[in-house]
Amino acid sequence: MSIGNSPEDERPFEDPSEEANISIGRALQQARIAAGLTVDDVSTATRVRIAIVHAIESDDFAPCGGDVYARGHIRTLARAVHLDPAPLMEQYDAAHGGRPAPTPAAPLFEAERIRPERRGPNWTAAMVAAIVAVVGFVGFTAFKGDGGGSKEQVAEGSTPATSPTASPTPKTDKTVDEKPEPSDSAIAAAPQDKVTVQVSATDGRSWISAKDHNGRLLFDGLLKQGDSQTFQDSEKINLVLGDAGAIDLFVNGKKIEDDFQPGAVERLTYTKGDPQVG
Repeated sequence: MSIGNSPEDERPFEDPSEEANISIGRALQQARIAAGLTVDDVSTATRVRIAIVHAIESDDFAPCGGDVYARGHIRTLARAVHLDPAPLMEQYDAAHGGRPAPTPAAPLFEAERIRPERRGPNWTAAMVAAIVAVVGFVGFTAFKGDGGGSKEQVAEGSTPATSPTASPTPKTDKTVDEKPEPSDSAIAAAPQDKVTVQVSATDGRSWISAKDHNGRLLFDGLLKQGDSQTFQDSEKINLVLGDAGAIDLFVNGKKIEDDFQPGAVERLTYTKGDPQVG
């Protein structure tokens, strides 16, 4: 079938025996034709490649690149042709072993909580040790003076005891102040007169599209796990995430903590005043 064909030209032969057990691809194709849309129309609206749309309508999910991407494409195509995606997702899960559990993100957040907590106890322990040493020194000096010396000796012994107390305190405070706060991303010093967005594929791979405020395409491609891209514009950045559950977002130096689900397609807009969804 060529791209230019009208939906009526590709209308399949209706077999009444197939109505009771219609496949995912057949359901999407019939809904598209009923909506008066061509494969090219659906591809343009969803940004799913024409070859993948054809493959899914033929119930061939291998070109999707895995179950997560297949589920995302099925959901996106179903919404584009005004079809409820829930029955199709249940049918796909039944045929392919169920929906994968979104567990990989938990260790990442746990590591971020533990990392800052390890620094604090070290400095606290140092301060406690210094205070204990000073108190012990003062107590020892006072006890020694009471045993065989005069009151003047006790007073003289207490003077050097108070000096070390004042000395470590500013050093400790200065050291704590010099420790930088953990940065949410490598772009924490993003300029305030622009919007800066960093996209990192931390839990898998995902297709990414980014445009500036004029609609100019900044990036359109696949991010493999471990890859990242940074986009900057004077007003706003428009994003489309093919698998939002695999992505970590940093906007103007702050991490976006939205609970994106694996396989979910998200369309987001960020401006200079964010982080918040536009």
